[in-house]
Amino acid sequence: MRILLVEDEEYMAQAVAQVLEKNNYAVDLAHDGECGLDCGLSGIYDIIILDVMLPKLSGFEILKILRQQKIFVPVLMLTARSETEDKVNGLDLGADDYLTKPFEMQELLARLRALARRRQEISLPSDCSFGDILLNPHTLSLYCGSQSFKLTLKESQLLEMLMDARGGVISKNRIIEKVWGFDSDAEDRHVEVYISFLRKKLKALDANTTIETVRGMGYALKAGKEQARCFKNESAGLSSPTWLC
Repeated sequence: MRILLVEDEEYMAQAVAQVLEKNNYAVDLAHDGECGLDCGLSGIYDIIILDVMLPKLSGFEILKILRQQKIFVPVLMLTARSETEDKVNGLDLGADDYLTKPFEMQELLARLRALARRRQEISLPSDCSFGDILLNPHTLSLYCGSQSFKLTLKESQLLEMLMDARGGVISKNRIIEKVWGFDSDAEDRHVEVYISFLRKKLKALDANTTIETVRGMGYALKAGKEQARCFKNESAGLSSPTWLC
């Protein structure tokens, strides 16, 4: 799960980012409103943590523009203000939650988990399964029938992107932006290496689902013609049962 943290206090932003990364979140930082808006408009983030008091553009202005542009990624407003009017304003503009500084990191993590669960409840099961495979992005586990493999964080993020596309093509540039981030020095070869890792794990699981290379465009998942029998999978640790085929 990739998070955008828009916070002008750089020391605080770095400290929060370190904790989030230790909890398996990928984090991009923006330190002013204009940069935060540009990042948010990319549509690559799963959750945005948005400070209200920012240089150039306020958090309220950013949120208003994001919602006007039909970007409905969950937004957690983060601010030193505690007045009820400010909270109401943020929620009315489309914020999903509100946290007042100073705060405990455990509370921030709990609120992020709650936002992730709401997002997952809307998207399950299609966003976490494809063909005969199932991915649990919270435990980084890939399942096929009774077999499973533990993935790395980047492997899980890349496979989740391909699953979200439902067989559509994802370009290498899009994968780099989502998995490695805008400021990364990752290149096409990094994507190719991780695609190779995933292909080997799918093969080891005897999965019918494969990752296809679309020349000049990118990659897409393809479900095999013969699929495993449908069964109820409760061992994947998801919040609700998921049916695999």
